[in-house]
Amino acid sequence: MKIGENDVNIFKVRNRRGYAAVCKDCLTEGDTKEEAYERMVKAIRRVERKILNKD
Repeated sequence: MKIGENDVNIFKVRNRRGYAAVCKDCLTEGDTKEEAYERMVKAIRRVERKILNKD
């Protein structure tokens, strides 16, 4: 999956019941692949907003 130009890696977490997503030094977790992806979209938006506000 992708968010813009960035690749998102989603995988099943061992010893836990859900999935995790990793992208651009962010890690999110969710009960389903879709939930982990949606949380990652929010996290990436948050990080990009912080970077833009610093300038």
